[in-house]
Order: sequence, then structure tokens, then C-alpha cells
Amino acid sequence: MPLESEKIMFEIYKEAVYMGRYKVVYFTELQDHNREYEISRAISGEHFFDGFIRAFRKEEAKEAIESVLQRLNSGETMEAKEVERQLKPFLAA
Repeated sequence: MPLESEKIMFEIYKEAVYMGRYKVVYFTELQDHNREYEISRAISGEHFFDGFIRAFRKEEAKEAIESVLQRLNSGETMEAKEVERQLKPFLAA
């Protein structure tokens, strides 16, 4: 069971190429075989929001992040402050 102090670093970004969709990358969960590729995609995209989620509630946090992505990709306009408010229960200090 993960400790409350364990954190997962993530970034929500908008793709610069392809469909211009919003994506998330969980940096601290990347493996050697996909690290370079995923980091390159995130860097080439447009930064939207980043932070750390607590590892002990990561599945709930990922569901909340996925909900945010669905809203953004369906055309809803959200500001970073709204995303922060939605994710507040899962964000680590």
C-alpha cells in the first residue's frame, strides 16, 4: 500500500500536432521503454496544468483527471483554477 507521502508527478497538456487533444502524462510512472517518447510529446505540446497527486489515492485521482480531459476534449472551456478545484482532494502539497 502506498504511503500518503508518496507522490506522482503529472502534466496535462494540449497536443501541438495530431488532433490537438488534451492529454496527461504521469512522469513518475514512466518506464524506460516509453520515457523519452512520452516526455517528448509533453514538451512539444502546450502546457495546461501540472502537479503531484497522492499515490495512495491515485486511481481516484486518475479518474478525476480523465474526467477533466473528457470535458476539455469535448470543447468545454476550463481555466487552470477550475482544474485545480476539481483535483484539490487528490493533489499533494
